[in-house]
Amino acid sequence: MVRIRVLASLLAAIALTALAGAQSKESLVGTWRLVSVTSTTIKGDVNPTAFGQHPAGFATFTPEGRMTLIMCDDGRKPLSVVDRVSAPAEERAQAFATFVAYAGSYTFTGDKVVFHVEAASIQNWVHTDLTRLVTFQKDGVTLRTMTTLKGGVLQTIETNWQRVN
Repeated sequence: MVRIRVLASLLAAIALTALAGAQSKESLVGTWRLVSVTSTTIKGDVNPTAFGQHPAGFATFTPEGRMTLIMCDDGRKPLSVVDRVSAPAEERAQAFATFVAYAGSYTFTGDKVVFHVEAASIQNWVHTDLTRLVTFQKDGVTLRTMTTLKGGVLQTIETNWQRVN
């Protein structure tokens, strides 16, 4: 009988700990500023400045389940002309390769957010779901991709964000 009570108490403590660690959707709601981007290859090679020393970006999550996310590499060069369509192809390619944006709806489960992409800088992502693992810290949140190809290398991308509001 004592063993059953001890086991029941232990299971209750584990359940309460899991509930306390689970975050609600409201934890994600707001606007976040990109702080850093780290990539880790499947071989374990880590690049703590995958988008440069000072990447730029914002992510906004609404209570209604809508989201937008934009990220830019540090050190992007401006186009040589104002008209993006008539800019030289090499400049346009570089601008595209150093910029990521997508928007749509999202679902959040406490440790995972799924973006249901409706518009994106990468057309292949439109009408797909992008899953990110979510970890909250005291003053920020980390979103980590599943294994993905970047530059022909299989890796995960970890983005660190700080709340703006």
